[in-house]
Amino acid sequence: MTAAAPPAAPPAAARRRGRGRGRAPVVGDLAVRLLLWGYAVVALAPLVLMLISSLRPEAELRADPLGLPTRPAFDNYVRAWVEADFGTYFLNSALVTVGAVLLGTAVAVLAAYVLGRYSFFGAGVLLAYLIAGLMIPIRLGIVPVFYLFNSLDLLDSLWGLLLVYAASGVPFAVFILTAFFRQVPAELAEAARIDGTGEFRLFAQIMLPQVRPALATVMLFQGIQLWNDFFFPLVLLRDSEKYTLPVGLTAFFTEYGLNQSLLYAGLVITTLPLVVLFVLATRQIVDGLTAGIGR
Repeated sequence: MTAAAPPAAPPAAARRRGRGRGRAPVVGDLAVRLLLWGYAVVALAPLVLMLISSLRPEAELRADPLGLPTRPAFDNYVRAWVEADFGTYFLNSALVTVGAVLLGTAVAVLAAYVLGRYSFFGAGVLLAYLIAGLMIPIRLGIVPVFYLFNSLDLLDSLWGLLLVYAASGVPFAVFILTAFFRQVPAELAEAARIDGTGEFRLFAQIMLPQVRPALATVMLFQGIQLWNDFFFPLVLLRDSEKYTLPVGLTAFFTEYGLNQSLLYAGLVITTLPLVVLFVLATRQIVDGLTAGIGR
């Protein structure tokens, strides 16, 4: 019995084509990485410049706008926080944003659970009605909202602003969370009900953890939008002690417009919470945006 002959070596042209195919993904991956790093540098450069400028004395900043600080001037932040009332603006923004996100998400997650897990007459119409809020800008209804709040004595009130923000975030949250609740396997609910789990416990302990990445993503996106909103505080608030950060910045520019160091310090105070929140929640955002791709 003769031994099998060894396989013939592939031709030189085939070997070159194989090496070319292996090199192409590497080159493409490198190009994508370079593009993303370039975008990151362009996006972060203004933030870094703003941070550096906020740590420089006013005279030094005017003499060399793009230089590095010789001695960090942290008193810029103290003056912006105390003298320019940024502490008040910050607390107002935090109260309104956190309260509106929690209230709006609590309402939306309950509605999304029912619409995503149960079939009943009118469910499609109700979902379409809620999603219509995404297509109709809420700012178009500012005149009715103004008169309604005036009749309810909610004008110039942080609680009134909180309610507007909470209601404006419900359509987006319902739209996202309903899709995620529909992706949860029905076997989980059936097994829980067989074990005697009640409806509220089923929702709180089994279903809600399944959509946690989407919940975190919705809350973060809503929080960023509300933190940066300028329109509703400008229309609904009158007392400067109740201003949020975006509106407070306008008064800040008017009063301290010639002091660039204080301006940069105020901008850092306004931006820093969002940057920290985004960094801490990056994993949840990625999980929320990619969940369901492999299902």
